[in-house]
Amino acid sequence: MSDGTAYIVLFRGVGGKTQIPVAPLREALTAAGFDNVATYINSGNAVLKSALSRGEVASRVAEVCARDFAFDKDVHVATRVEWRALIATNPFPEAVETPTFLHAALLAGAPEPARVEALRALAAGGEGIAIVGTVAYLHTPHGFGTSKLAAKFDKGIGVANTARNWNTVLKLDELAAAADV
Repeated sequence: MSDGTAYIVLFRGVGGKTQIPVAPLREALTAAGFDNVATYINSGNAVLKSALSRGEVASRVAEVCARDFAFDKDVHVATRVEWRALIATNPFPEAVETPTFLHAALLAGAPEPARVEALRALAAGGEGIAIVGTVAYLHTPHGFGTSKLAAKFDKGIGVANTARNWNTVLKLDELAAAADV
């Protein structure tokens, strides 16, 4: 095992008109000194290994993306240990059976309780939102795309965030395990 920590890197706002091509991204991150770089689908997900701190990883990745891809949106970074904890503390274990209806959002900080309650008030039957540390979990059993809770989450939570469905959460965990060698 080489020195360093495996990190999951999530780019906010990739998709639609904003793209970061995955092969050039892998090449650019490798050239920037990161090890075991992998990407997952073209929606802003990467894993890598580095001896740098989380803050240094986030800064360097943001610099590479701004310089090479004109991408200047938020970059959220979690260690593999934190990612494993995110999976283990899922407050909606029944939701993993339909992983596209369960989302985990990394939050840049703690949201105000009143904002969380206002979002919770939008939840339709069976839907839920829970905050565990700096992760928001959204369970939308009738579909993420049709949920008022999901539609209002991004602005309603009041802190910078980026969300991934449970399929992506688990795949990024697999990629981080492979990077952590």
